[in-house]
Amino acid sequence: MKKILLLSSLFLTSFYTFAQEETPETTPLKISGSGDLYYKYDFSKVSNIPTSFATDQNSVSLGMLDVALSKTIKGISFMGEVSFGPRGQYQSIPNSDNTYNEGNGANSFHIQNLYASYAVTDKLSFTAGYMGTYIGYEVISPVANFHYSTSYLFTNGPFQNAGVKANYAISDHFGLMVGVFNDSWNYYNADPVKGLNAVGGQLSFTNDAISAYFNFMDGSVSGTIFDLTANFQITDEFKLGLNAADFSNDGDQGYTGVALYPSYAFSDAFALGLRGEYFKSKEGSLDTDVTALTFSANYKVSGLTIIPEFRLDSNSDKVMFVNSDLNPAKSASQVLVALVYGF
Repeated sequence: MKKILLLSSLFLTSFYTFAQEETPETTPLKISGSGDLYYKYDFSKVSNIPTSFATDQNSVSLGMLDVALSKTIKGISFMGEVSFGPRGQYQSIPNSDNTYNEGNGANSFHIQNLYASYAVTDKLSFTAGYMGTYIGYEVISPVANFHYSTSYLFTNGPFQNAGVKANYAISDHFGLMVGVFNDSWNYYNADPVKGLNAVGGQLSFTNDAISAYFNFMDGSVSGTIFDLTANFQITDEFKLGLNAADFSNDGDQGYTGVALYPSYAFSDAFALGLRGEYFKSKEGSLDTDVTALTFSANYKVSGLTIIPEFRLDSNSDKVMFVNSDLNPAKSASQVLVALVYGF
């Protein structure tokens, strides 16, 4: 009997050890996200500045509640991100019928990201799915932006791209991405005739002081966009961001623009920053230009960031803004205070 018990014990111990050896290398499920709300007042007394988000006038309003789930098992990683609220639904994500609208059950399907990646080697990886775009300086989630309101370059560029891409680390400092994407920006489903009609790429350079990304995408439906995004850590306190882009579609339609993002951190908790942007539509579009200055402060308390902001946009053609009498005006100005919590 003792021999039987001993053999059984040895068998169970061996099985347990084998099972431990076969357990795949994994990491815990990561849960992250954000929630935000804001109060905005436009001095024209109507919502006046035509950029994304923060559209409600004289109101304490919702941005979005955003929840992201990610997990890695050996070289396989997965990301799923959903958002609820105007900023994360109909203001940034098209509905299943490829429209942007609110109410009557026609709201968007809430998915910001849904993709999987496979790291073939330490240098080469492949990613497929519905992904936040690699183009541009600003993103949908306010956690990653210094300013709460967004630039014209952000509003007029892509938000998401669905497709397949490959990333290759050329060296410790240089990286290359190439990919094929659905025929149109932002849509998770392509025209079945055109399919993966757009091609894109990114050349990146990063070191301790500089991160720079030259981005490109071209498609018969999506058009052609060239984009440069960069950050320069000039001192421990002073950082300068840059975004420049040129977009063309259907002949003369499109835009060109540049934005600078200087910011100064007085401490880990408090920083001041400016966004100075020049944006010009091409002749086949609205054929106008705008200069926008946005002054913001960031005050951080644990995971909460308080963002007071003043913004002044100017347009010499009087075709973009109105005054308090609803007559055409050369400029528009607004103030807002946003609360952004990241977890």
